[in-house]
Amino acid sequence: MTRTVTVGLDGSPESLAAADWAAREALLRAVPLRLVHAWVWQPPYGSTPMAGVSAPEPVVEEQRLWAESVQRKAEADLSARHPGLRITTDRISDPPVPALLAASAESDLLVLGSRGLSGLAGFLLGSVGLAVVAGTECPVVLVRAGERAEDEHRPPDAAGIPSATSPFRDVVVGLDLEHPVDAVTEFAFEAAARRKAPLRVIHTWTLPPCYYGYGGALDPTLACELGGQVRNALGDTLRPWREKFPAVAVTEQTPMGGAGPCMIDASRSASLVVVGRRHRRAPVGPHIGPVTHAVLHHSSAPVAVVPYS
Repeated sequence: MTRTVTVGLDGSPESLAAADWAAREALLRAVPLRLVHAWVWQPPYGSTPMAGVSAPEPVVEEQRLWAESVQRKAEADLSARHPGLRITTDRISDPPVPALLAASAESDLLVLGSRGLSGLAGFLLGSVGLAVVAGTECPVVLVRAGERAEDEHRPPDAAGIPSATSPFRDVVVGLDLEHPVDAVTEFAFEAAARRKAPLRVIHTWTLPPCYYGYGGALDPTLACELGGQVRNALGDTLRPWREKFPAVAVTEQTPMGGAGPCMIDASRSASLVVVGRRHRRAPVGPHIGPVTHAVLHHSSAPVAVVPYS
């Protein structure tokens, strides 16, 4: 497999934002950027072509020329903004989902764009994006339309004016102590190391019902004791990763509560949020897990979804 960062490009504002993020990531990784445009002829709205009737040649040619122009302009813009970036382009005459899944099989990372949720923080993940996230074998990063390089960096001064030259914001990763996943943890540490950014590791927990006193009141002593045990367990789990990545400054957080809301809250001050997605061959529809699904739809920062077995 050739080491590369691949981005799905269709000319939309969200795909162009994803392409710019992917270009910056390719430079951080010192690998080429691959622009992939997947297209198939679609009949005009409201018409139903007869079975076996192929698309008119002029229409197919028009769409082919449009696809070429989208890629040429994106390649020129990215080359101007990121000198030294190696860029390749592919136009695939297949439906988007199988085309992007095939492209991801030859990539280190796949990047997709997503519309924002009515101008608010978060993603609007359509059927194509959801199917690709749920089916790809490599990590996928979702980037919102309007995402800028300076959004990943800390404000350089008290005025809070964004700058792409100031240090990166934290990389945030969720870690499940009961089922820690090396692939997810390693991706997060590597992302933080490439950015010279702090890594914030979050493990959430809740007390079982038996730890609540009469009338549902929380026993503070037991809560404090269990909280200490959780913090110690998280420290033990991260110790070999700290040794492997000594340059990464790690912050451990063990809040009580649900994982989804805590990760979404942490995303507001993050450059990248990292979550996992178990490989599943579900008989009906794509499944990415409730926490990952919540983070994808409500994160304020780009989200990396790392598949694992």
